[in-house]
Amino acid sequence: MVHQAQVVVIGAGIIGASVAYHLAARGCTEVVVLEKEAVEVTGSTARSAAGVRHQFSSRTNILLSQYSIERYKHFTEEIGGHAELHQHGYLFLFNDSATWQAYQAVLELQRSLNVPVQVLTPEQAAGYIPELNISDIVGATYCAEDGFVDPHGIAMGYLNKARELGVKVLRDAPALGFEFADDQVVGVQTPQGTIHCKYVVNAAGPYAGEVGKTAGFEIPIKPYRRCIYVSDPFPALPKDIPLTIDVGTGAYIRKEQETVLMGLSNLNEPSSHDTTVDWDWLDTVLEAMLNRFPILERAGLSERQSWAGSYEITPDHLPILGRMPNCPNWLNAAGFSGHGVMHAPATGLLIAEEILDGRAHSIEIDELRIERFAAGELHAERNVI
Repeated sequence: MVHQAQVVVIGAGIIGASVAYHLAARGCTEVVVLEKEAVEVTGSTARSAAGVRHQFSSRTNILLSQYSIERYKHFTEEIGGHAELHQHGYLFLFNDSATWQAYQAVLELQRSLNVPVQVLTPEQAAGYIPELNISDIVGATYCAEDGFVDPHGIAMGYLNKARELGVKVLRDAPALGFEFADDQVVGVQTPQGTIHCKYVVNAAGPYAGEVGKTAGFEIPIKPYRRCIYVSDPFPALPKDIPLTIDVGTGAYIRKEQETVLMGLSNLNEPSSHDTTVDWDWLDTVLEAMLNRFPILERAGLSERQSWAGSYEITPDHLPILGRMPNCPNWLNAAGFSGHGVMHAPATGLLIAEEILDGRAHSIEIDELRIERFAAGELHAERNVI
């Protein structure tokens, strides 16, 4: 059992793995990662739809994506392991004129940051998806640099490289409690004993709010179920179609090998850690899917392959990064609201800077610090699926 560390990272998902690697890569190798399960990378990371995109309404989210996707392009040579980045693009479909008009400001922001986003006519959008219903579409956007990755491969790549550099990963090791002295966290209690440390990083994903509460902190992160319904093999849709979002309903599809992944968030469902598939919600999903993607009428559904995971959601759908103001050696790296996989490389970099340099500096994160909630300075991310 380890009893001493420079940094204890809570959570061995893709965020905790990236933080551990980035610390170790800079020479901070006395890092312990705590995983509450018997095997790492079995939580929300493994249950993600795995999309990565530049098309956000928040400047900071765009910057996080730009850095992270660039790292995924070179993941094997830099880290080892496999990111499996497939840049088939993201296609956003708009069927409401007012929403489309308001979205022009978002497009202006994206272009100002050199995002290669294209505006498409409905007819051009139809060229990407066979039999797409464009009868009510007023506009569309497409970015060829967007796509999807292999979250499990990325997280394990980071963890394996971190281990090579000296990081220890403890399984069956939930954080049960914390020890404090002079407004500093000085120890993390686990079933195997207390680990004394100089820093704690809360990267507990959908459990980050509860981990914070155990330490006496109010961290506004709640878990919400998200279901992904999977078709039987359906070659009528090509493998290289973009991840396509029907903005009016929130329904989306993408290919995974020969199958089709389909999702639609139930925004009225209460917060929970339930990760069983909601079959009662399927009728609503299919109604939206078949209206926009009528080709799916010919696809069968694979109940066996369908799954559910969790979004870790904050009030403004932006992550909480950086130090707790009342406990400066406690850092949060959570609340990504469905975007943890796409922003993991940047998050690891920034949290390592926050610890080793005193402040994150590669990307400005002030609007992501937890103080924004008390100050009421919220600028919500609008492009949430």
